[in-house]
Amino acid sequence: MNHVTRRVATAGLAVSAIVALGAGSASATGGVDRWASVPATAKAAGTAAPNTLSPGLAEHAVAQGSIKLENPAGEVRYYGYHADGPMLPQPGAVQSPGHNVEATKTEPDKNTYLRLRGLHGADAGYDYGTRFLFQGHEHGGPGYITRVNLDADAAHRVTLLATKTVDGTELPAFDGSTWDPFAKKLLLTSEEGADGGVWQSDPDIGAKVRDISNVLGRGSYEGIQTDAAGNLWIVEDASGDVPSGTSARLPNSFVYRFVPKDKSDLSKGGTLQALQVISRRSGQPITFTPADASHPTGAIFSDDTKDLHTYGTVFDTRWVTLHQGDASSPPFDANALAKAAKATPFKRPENGVFRPGVGFREFFFTETGDTNASSKANGAYGGWGGIYRLTQSGPAADQGKLTIFYNGDQAHTGLDNISFLDRDHVAAVEDAGDSLHTQRGAFDSAYLFDVNADYGKSGQPVRFLAEGRDPSATVDSAWSAQGNGFQNDGDNEITGIHTSDGDPTVAGLLGTENPHPFHGGLRIFWTQQHGDNTTWEITRD
Repeated sequence: MNHVTRRVATAGLAVSAIVALGAGSASATGGVDRWASVPATAKAAGTAAPNTLSPGLAEHAVAQGSIKLENPAGEVRYYGYHADGPMLPQPGAVQSPGHNVEATKTEPDKNTYLRLRGLHGADAGYDYGTRFLFQGHEHGGPGYITRVNLDADAAHRVTLLATKTVDGTELPAFDGSTWDPFAKKLLLTSEEGADGGVWQSDPDIGAKVRDISNVLGRGSYEGIQTDAAGNLWIVEDASGDVPSGTSARLPNSFVYRFVPKDKSDLSKGGTLQALQVISRRSGQPITFTPADASHPTGAIFSDDTKDLHTYGTVFDTRWVTLHQGDASSPPFDANALAKAAKATPFKRPENGVFRPGVGFREFFFTETGDTNASSKANGAYGGWGGIYRLTQSGPAADQGKLTIFYNGDQAHTGLDNISFLDRDHVAAVEDAGDSLHTQRGAFDSAYLFDVNADYGKSGQPVRFLAEGRDPSATVDSAWSAQGNGFQNDGDNEITGIHTSDGDPTVAGLLGTENPHPFHGGLRIFWTQQHGDNTTWEITRD
C-alpha cells in the first residue's frame, strides 16, 4: 500500500507527499537504474486518487495554485488561478456565457530551475535567497511569468515577474521555457500558432519582456533548448487536421534550429532552419502532404510515415534554411516556410533535450501523437506517438541521422515533456487527455527510459510516477463532461518535468555534464497541471 506523509504547503494548506511502498525490493536510494515500476492509477468517475512514486521516492509541494502572489496585478493574483470567479463552483452554480462557475486555472507549465544571486521581490527588505523556479502560464489571459522563491517563506513564496512586454502588450499564454546562459535571459514559448513565438525575459521582478518572434518566427512553439554553440532548438506542437473517419491527425509540426548572429543578443537576428528527413524509399525529402481529393488522408498513412515509426530504420537528415533576418525584420510564419522549404512534419513533437555528456551530439524529442484510442494511425503510423533520437557530429552540424527510439502504445502515449536524469536515462511524461484516460481507464504516468535499451526487441520503460487526480480536478472533470462552455480542463496532467542543478553559467547548460539525481545540488521538479495546479519536487524518501 502507499504511505502518505503530511506536510504544510507554503500557502498554509495541507498537501501530501506520496511514497509507494508496494511490492518490489528496488530502492531509489541507488542510481535511477534501480527505480521500480508502479501500477498506473485507474480512472473512476467522481473519484479522486493520490499520486504514486517508485519505492524510495517522495514528492513535496513547492507551490500550489491557491498561493497568493506577493505582488498581484489586476486579475493576476494567484499562482494557478485568475481572479475571475471562485476557486470551486458554488452550490447551484450554472455555467453560462459570460459567467464562469469557477475561476480560470492558469496552468503553470514548463519549469526552469536556477541558482542566482541578487534577485529581488516586492519586499525591498527581504532576502529572497538564491534558488528559484520559473514558469510561464498556459491558460487564460493575460499570460504571465512567475518565480517560485524556493528559499522564501509563505508570504514571499511566489513573485509575479511580468504580465506585459516592454511596449505594454499583454503576454500570451506560455508553454515552454529555458534559460539561455549566453544571452542571460529566460526564453518562453507560446504555441498560439500565428500569435505564438518566443519571448525573452529578465529573471527579476519588473522583468523587461520582449517579443523576439520577428527573428525567430511565429509558430506553435513549445520545447526550447540552447546548445553549446549558442543555437536554439525549438520543437513545435501544431495540431494537424483530422480527415473524416480516421480519428488521426495529419503530421503538421516541425523541429527548428535558430543560429543567432550574436548569441549574447538574440534580438540582433540570425538564421532559422528546419529539420528535413530523407525518405529511405525515394531518396527525396519527406514533406507535408495535405488531405485533399487526391490524398484523402494526406500523409497519415504514407509509407514514409510508417517508416518513421519503424524500429531500426535510420534516416539521413539535414537542416534547411527558412529565414534570415535582423532586428528590423517583421514577424513571419515559420510553419508555412517550413512546408515551402520541404522540411519534414511530425505528429505533434512537443519537447526535446540533449543527452548529457556526449558533446551535444544527441537530441531526443517526444511525439505526442493522436491521443485517441480510436485513431486508425495507432501502431504502425505513429498514432500513439513516441520518442525520436537525432544524432549529429556536433550541435552546429548541417547533417545527421534520425531514428525512432521508442514507439508508443496505449499504455505509453501522449508523451510530452522530457528530461534527462543522468547520461543514460531520460524521463518522459504523458499528456494523454481526458478522452484517452477514459478510453484506457487510467491517468497519466511518467516513464524512465534507458537510452541503451532496444525497445523494438523487448522491454518497456519504468513507470516511476503514476499520477492520480486531485479533488479539484475531479470536480472539473465532471463540469468539463457537461460542456456548457466550461473553460477549465478536467483530469490532471503531468508537465514541466525538469532536472537541473540550477547552474546559470554556460558550463551549467543542460546537456553539458552528466547529472546524478539527488547529488551535487541536482533537483527534480514537475507540475501536476489542472485541478489544484501543484508544482512538486521529487526527492528521496
